[in-house]
Parts: sequence; C-alpha cells; structure tokens
Amino acid sequence: MADILAISDLHVGHAGNHDFVSRIAPRSAGDWLIVAGDVADRLDQVVSTMRTLRERFETVIWVPGNHELWSLPGDVGGLRGVARYDALVAALRSVGVVTPEDPYPVWPGPDGPLVVVPLFLLYDSSFRPPGARSAAEALTIAEQAGVVCSDEFLLHPDPYPSRAAWCAARVAATRARLDALPPGSRTVLVNHFPLVRAPTDRLRYPEFALWCGTEETADWPIRYRAEAVVYGHLHIPVTDRIDGIPHHEVSLGYPDEWGSPGASARRVVRVVGPGAGA
Repeated sequence: MADILAISDLHVGHAGNHDFVSRIAPRSAGDWLIVAGDVADRLDQVVSTMRTLRERFETVIWVPGNHELWSLPGDVGGLRGVARYDALVAALRSVGVVTPEDPYPVWPGPDGPLVVVPLFLLYDSSFRPPGARSAAEALTIAEQAGVVCSDEFLLHPDPYPSRAAWCAARVAATRARLDALPPGSRTVLVNHFPLVRAPTDRLRYPEFALWCGTEETADWPIRYRAEAVVYGHLHIPVTDRIDGIPHHEVSLGYPDEWGSPGASARRVVRVVGPGAGA
C-alpha cells in the first residue's frame, strides 16, 4: 500500500547529506514524498535535487525553508524576497513538483481523502522570550544571549518592509484558501516552521524560537481538521501529539548532528500518512 512519506532540512550542500539524499526512494509504488524545506541554499541545488526526487516518486510536495530564501552572492542574479520565492516556485513547477502556489493535492486514503496542504508562512517574532513586550525587545534579549539567526542578514523581505509583514500577508492569503476548502475536509498541514510553539521548548537555545513560527497558526491544526502536521527547521526529529494530532518534525539536519540526541530518528524518511502513528 502506498504511503505519504516526509523529510526536511536536506541541506544537500553537505557531502554526507547529498549521499543520503541520493538513496531516497519509494517504499512502494505510488508513494508520495513531502519535502518540508531547507533543501539547499542555492537555487540550482534546490531544483536539481527536487527534479531527482520527482523522478522517483508519484507526487512530490515542497514548501520553502528559510535557507531557500537566502540571497547569497552570485546566486540567480541576486534575487531577493518575493522575487526569489517566485523564481523557486516557477523552477519547481517546471520539474513537476507541487508548491504552495498550486492546487492542494488530494491523497486517496483508505479512510477517505486527505487534502495535503503545502504552506509558506514564514515567522513574525511572536515566539518571544518571557518579558519581551515587542519584537525589538525580543531581538535584544536574543542578541545578549549570543543567538542571532543568519536570516537577519540573508533573508530579505522585499518588497515588504519586514519579514513580519511578509508573514502577515502569507497568513492572511493562506487562511482564505483554507477557509474555502469543502466543509469537512481533512488535511495534512505541511510547513517548514512549526505551526504551534510547543516544539520550540526543546531548543538548546530557547531564544532561537524567535525565528521559528507565528502564534497566528496556533489553532490551525484543529481549525482545519489536520490528521497530521509536518514541519522541520528545528533539527530535532520527533513526533508529538498535540490536542490528539501528530506533529512530525522530519528534519535530516547536518552530519555533525547525527550523533546527537534524537539521532535514531535521523537519516530516515518518515511515514506520516494515514495509520502511520508516531
């Protein structure tokens, strides 16, 4: 029987990761693959990797991570922000990959159809440390703790004035699409960042939660009848049941993390389809 499989944070620029990704293959005919962001830093690496995976799986679904949105010197003419995201969407559509801008694919599960929803929502600095009354205060606290995400220098929101503004626009547009789903639709929600804050409690540096999601989606798993939530970004592969719904963190992470706590869940492609459990 075919399954929905998932992985994220492939970071194929690292040799060990590239070798692992070269061996990803379906377990059975008809398997789908979710790739929940951070495939690579450079657009050509993202596209070549996703093209290869699409050649192996019946359907491949992608959402962007923060690394895909980085603007690095010499990469695709210096595209930034929305222009870079649009270039990624166009390139991946051309190789047959489903993106957040496409119609949501429907998985014909044994217990009825599931709408697989690829999300691109970003973050808005609302996962703040205790005592921070604003995003600026939260950033100051993080800086004092020696924690600053590279996004501050590489992920540009153009033409939006800030990443929070871009996030707000994405959340509003996506909420409208989800509200228009047929009544009673069951979903698999896929985002690079966790949809709820609880998983960030495991972070070694809790201040990093500032770059990990938005409180605006806290009720989405229940509101949109999620059978499962798939995300990455934290590099802590684990499944939590939150309000009875499995939230699967499916990141591969970096080779130097494979010996860390949670290593037994790394270097595998997780099954997140119906009946997969934890």
